[in-house]
Amino acid sequence: MSPRTATTAVAVHPLLADRWSPRSFDATHTITDEELVPLLEAARWAPSARNLQPWRFLVGRRGDEAYRRLLATLVPGNQLWAGNSSLLVAAVAAERREDGTPHQGAAYDTGLAVAQLSVQAHALGLHAHQMGGFDPERLRVSLGVPDGYRPLSITAIGALAAADLLPKELRDRETAARERRPLTETFFAESWGDPLPVGTDASPS
Repeated sequence: MSPRTATTAVAVHPLLADRWSPRSFDATHTITDEELVPLLEAARWAPSARNLQPWRFLVGRRGDEAYRRLLATLVPGNQLWAGNSSLLVAAVAAERREDGTPHQGAAYDTGLAVAQLSVQAHALGLHAHQMGGFDPERLRVSLGVPDGYRPLSITAIGALAAADLLPKELRDRETAARERRPLTETFFAESWGDPLPVGTDASPS
């Protein structure tokens, strides 16, 4: 069990309990095709309503032009650490179906694809950190995202490095206790705020 393993109310799969979002990445690690393709396949086979697969991804490996452009769209606080990751992956959702009608579930489905990518990264011994702190319009222009597609997130993926390589503020966040809202404040039954009765009183963190 990793020191970062979540303290859950009951046991969950280790890939879920051990998954977390670091900021300290090994700047010498590179993503091989043997690692990259399973990441892409995990995202490709995510659940999708009516199999519409609204997700698209822009992928950059550290050192290539796509990576440099993606990194430049991040807010300064994320640029500070994300440039050491091996891979930057922007998730983009199609806002309309093929018939031109709005795709209300596009962001939901695309989020599922990113989640599967993140879990697959952990299965490969890598780590992923999803970010909403970026400039969507700059990404759209810089990487040629067409109208009708909405940039949703950028995920940094790579090998974990020591927390003490980070500046103090980020180091403190890297090593802080992991916490989550209690089950009783998250899962409701007959009405909003009415806790779902479950067989444990433990509060996960």
